[in-house]
Amino acid sequence: MLSRLELLIDLLHSIPEAALATHSTTLDGFPFASAVPFVADAHHRPIMLISALAEHSRNLLACPRASLMIAKTLGEGEMARVSLIGEVHPIEAAPHLVARYLRYHPHAKRFLQLGDFRFHRFDPIRVLTVGGFAKASWLEGSRLLEAPVISLNDEADLLAQYAQQGRLDCLLRGIDAFGADALLDDKPVRIRFSTGPVTKEAWLPTLHRALTAMTRTTIQAKPDAAR
Repeated sequence: MLSRLELLIDLLHSIPEAALATHSTTLDGFPFASAVPFVADAHHRPIMLISALAEHSRNLLACPRASLMIAKTLGEGEMARVSLIGEVHPIEAAPHLVARYLRYHPHAKRFLQLGDFRFHRFDPIRVLTVGGFAKASWLEGSRLLEAPVISLNDEADLLAQYAQQGRLDCLLRGIDAFGADALLDDKPVRIRFSTGPVTKEAWLPTLHRALTAMTRTTIQAKPDAAR
C-alpha cells in the first residue's frame, strides 16, 4: 500500500494532465478551472508551459494562488486523486528541465517557438491526498522538497547510460528516486520501485529488477502461460 507521499509522487509523475483552478478576473469571486499538461521537476513540483493569452495566465498574473487536481481511475467506481493548494509563478527553465518537459510532451516544441509561452511552477503549500474510498488525508507541501531526489543532471546521465544498453521496447521519458516513466511497447507506463526510493548509484539495477518483474507478471497473466 502506498504512503500518502508515495501516492502524491506517483500521480505527479504518471499523469500528464491536471485541472488547474485559478481566481477569475472576468467574474470576480469565482474560480476558473481548465486543463493543463504538466511534468514534475526534480523535486516533484508541477511544471506547466502556459501561453500569455490563456485565461488562467491573466488570472495568475492578478493572483498567483491556485489549486491543481490530478486523478487516476482505480476501477470499481474508485479514484485516486490529489488536490494541491499553493501558488504558481513563472520560471526560467534550465535546458535539462526543458528537455524533460519535451520528452513527455514532444508536441510542445512548436509552442516554444511562438514566443508567448512561458514555463510556470506550482509550489504547493498543502496537499489533500485521496487513495480511494475513506482514504483522505492532508500533507504539507514541504514534504515534496524533503523527498529523495535525483537531480536533472543525474537524470540526463542515467538516461544516457540506459540508452547505451539498447533496450528498444522500453523508452524512458523521466527518472526519479521512486521510479521511472516510460513508453513500454509504445504505451505510457509508470514503473514504480516497490522497494522505495533509491540513489543514483542504485537506480539502473533497481530499474532492471522492476522491468524483469513486470515481464514475468505479464507472461504469467497471458492465457497460454497456464498451458
